[in-house]
Amino acid sequence: MDFLSKHSSCLSNWQMNLQPGWQTLGASVLLAAGGLFLVSKAFVFVRVILSLFVLPGKPLRSFGPKGSWAVVTGASDGLGKEFAIQLARANFNILLVSRTASKLDTLRDELKAKFPSVQTKTLAMDFARNQDSDYEKLKALVDELDVAVLVNNVGKSHSIPTPFALTPEDELTDIVTINCLGTLRATQLVVPGMIQRKRGLIMTMGSFGGLLPTPLLATYSGSKAFLQQWSTSLGSELEPHGITVELVQAYLITSAMSKIRRASATIPNPRNFVKAVLSKIGRNGGSPSYAYSSSPYWSHGLMAWFLTSVTGTMGKFVVGQNKGMHEAIRKRALRKAEREKGKKST
Repeated sequence: MDFLSKHSSCLSNWQMNLQPGWQTLGASVLLAAGGLFLVSKAFVFVRVILSLFVLPGKPLRSFGPKGSWAVVTGASDGLGKEFAIQLARANFNILLVSRTASKLDTLRDELKAKFPSVQTKTLAMDFARNQDSDYEKLKALVDELDVAVLVNNVGKSHSIPTPFALTPEDELTDIVTINCLGTLRATQLVVPGMIQRKRGLIMTMGSFGGLLPTPLLATYSGSKAFLQQWSTSLGSELEPHGITVELVQAYLITSAMSKIRRASATIPNPRNFVKAVLSKIGRNGGSPSYAYSSSPYWSHGLMAWFLTSVTGTMGKFVVGQNKGMHEAIRKRALRKAEREKGKKST
């Protein structure tokens, strides 16, 4: 018993002496880990600021020589029209693809008047119809051109925020067909030529709806999330061939789709937004966590950084806030529809 008591006492003394040392080591490890975490967050934020405000993107001319072509889908209005104008100003010939022939003709005449040396071709096709004959016409045009830039701008959202269970079937079908299948089919026609020439830019319009799960815009949100994953995968595939792939994450912009007419610090007009996009190609902007993606407009970039690095995009709180915002938009839209209906009836 004396032997056991003696050794038990020694062991207890050793443990008591060891405990403060382990506590000090544990505290040091935790402090170091916390410091490393803060440093990494600060480093990411510095990268975001440099990307948004300081560092230039790849020059447009690096994707193709003067006389090469840019294909713009959804080209007749809004962002598509502005992409066409600014790419023509950069001396790219333009192939305009959209649904309404008369609008395409008007834009073609506008481009000819502003940029006499730029060639312009048009193709009227309705991406919602997904007709093989339309894609055959597009292929025939693309195959005879040196396509250096493809802007996948064609897209469709819900008419107003609507619960999924109440969304009309034709609206669901059109959103998926236009946003997903249309983008894939158009890109697949352009990629072989870019691989052969070992250069090119494929730019696809994404959305914060794909970055954040968006209740009441569930199908649109899902379609843009699909484009996010697809663009990242495609970017990895095509980078060895000298082709730049970029998905552009955008918040609200004044357009027919957003139904917002007045620009602000957080809601740019198409001209300022496209200018930012084309000046920051290859820079992540506020989206350093997403490969082959960018949020290049300064206020959108800061919002994307905050959502991805601070609050997170998938938590219930953020999704709940997004849901509340779109529920309020839906209520206002329904009240407006009722007022307009009342005016017509009188």
